Amino acid sequence: MIPNNRAAGKLKILVLAGGISHERDVSLKSGRRVADALIEAGASVIIHEPDSALLANIKKEKPDVIWPVLHGASGEDGALRDILALTGIPFVGATADGARLAWDKSIAKILVQKAGIQTPVSITLPKDTFRELDAESVLKSVGSSLSLPLVVKPARSGSAQGVTVVKKAEQLSRAMVDAYVYCDVAIIEKFVDGTELAVSVIDLGAGPIALPPVEIEPVSGEYGYQERYIAGETNYYVPARVSKSTLERATKMAVDAHTALGLRHISRIDMIVDKKGTPWFLEANVLPGLTETSLLPQAILANGNTLSEVYLGLTNATLRGRG
Repeated sequence: MIPNNRAAGKLKILVLAGGISHERDVSLKSGRRVADALIEAGASVIIHEPDSALLANIKKEKPDVIWPVLHGASGEDGALRDILALTGIPFVGATADGARLAWDKSIAKILVQKAGIQTPVSITLPKDTFRELDAESVLKSVGSSLSLPLVVKPARSGSAQGVTVVKKAEQLSRAMVDAYVYCDVAIIEKFVDGTELAVSVIDLGAGPIALPPVEIEPVSGEYGYQERYIAGETNYYVPARVSKSTLERATKMAVDAHTALGLRHISRIDMIVDKKGTPWFLEANVLPGLTETSLLPQAILANGNTLSEVYLGLTNATLRGRG
């Protein structure tokens, strides 16, 4: 249950959106949506780019809270959050350490696995190692060891950029090239056939809670960049069309993963539920998309809340040093 939040009053919030990552356009849309919701809640909102004038703008504006709505490396790899911490102004979302752990999918998989959470078997392959050890031999070994189908993805990237489902051996080499465009480390992961779920987690100060899981059914069969941000390309079901027991396992996994990775305030845990009803952790999103087609806003509305009250609640939790 979402607790009631105090009125925004004269609360001044600085929203950071844009940046130079591959997800700049998504960040701008998310930032605008967050700003609109907070303004509707009665807050005063300023939007700025994370550019060379950032620290000067923060000093000039003197916001009560900073809300970084920056997708991709510029907002989710922890570096900017270290800088924000230096300002002494509270900011919404993961700390720098939590962001680093979740942003690197290979590290996140290790940490959640140690916490007893299932994740598909995988190998992590830096580009330099791939080149030095005879790429063709490496791929043959991978194919015979993990067996097809596989998923190849950048270890550090978002919005499904550089992700390929490999069903034939001859596709593997091209998939590696595509992944290395976005990051110099690629993950080759065993494909799990099943229902894709996104479970958002929020913490308004009383501990992390999972919102209703969103089932993802892309029209094309693959949930890529286009399917995420173009209306009509994907069907969403919330709550997901799975059994009650599966929903319970999925929501517990999401909260457990959020906790294992040291995240705070907000996250989204992506998973696959296999045909036996077992959820498998895929990745954690430090800053989930907040556009009109994004999953976390859908989950908030399905939970019977408004974006305004939840976003204001996250801001209040940040001010109180909670969440």
